[in-house]
Amino acid sequence: MGKNQSVKGNFIYNNIEKIGKNFMYKNLERSNCYNCDFSNSNFNFVNFRGAHFKSCVFFQCTFKWAEFIGTNLKGSDFKNTIFENTIFDSVNLDGVDFKDAEFNNTIFLSTDVTKAKNLSIKNSDIKIFDEMPQFEVSENLKIAIQNAMKNKYVKAARVLDTKDGGINIINLMILLENFDEETLIKGLYIIKDELNCDFHTLSYIIKFLKNNM
Repeated sequence: MGKNQSVKGNFIYNNIEKIGKNFMYKNLERSNCYNCDFSNSNFNFVNFRGAHFKSCVFFQCTFKWAEFIGTNLKGSDFKNTIFENTIFDSVNLDGVDFKDAEFNNTIFLSTDVTKAKNLSIKNSDIKIFDEMPQFEVSENLKIAIQNAMKNKYVKAARVLDTKDGGINIINLMILLENFDEETLIKGLYIIKDELNCDFHTLSYIIKFLKNNM
């Protein structure tokens, strides 16, 4: 057991049990875990960017507004798990078992879902994109996004941009499901000036806007 000091709050676990724990809002970026049992734990609003959770058990866990980005989940067990507003972006699902998992508004992007077990791609609550979708972004919205990116906390969270510097269209689409374009543009300018703390998932932006608009 240990901690990876490169990211505050993440950890390294091997062959241990962490059953019934509350990991809500944790930043588990670049965490590295192998053969661990996290059954009945709460992973809501958790960032798994660049993390490795191989051969781990997540039986009956919850992953509401969790983000798996560049995550390696090879051989892990997600039986009877709940996913809600969850994103899987460029994730290794080789041998991952989703038997009896519940999905609500879950997105798989640039992820080979055929390598997973018991994952029904016909589920209407699952959206699958082989690559970042095309979306026409208005000039005013584009400027507002670029302006919000000047906020150091927004830039660090990487929720509005992609690794190549483009706009994260998937997250923009999610924002536009929660706000009309005019409201979102106004909110992005508020974010640039008033958001003043670290955060790790898109859900924080949505919560911030709902509380400040």
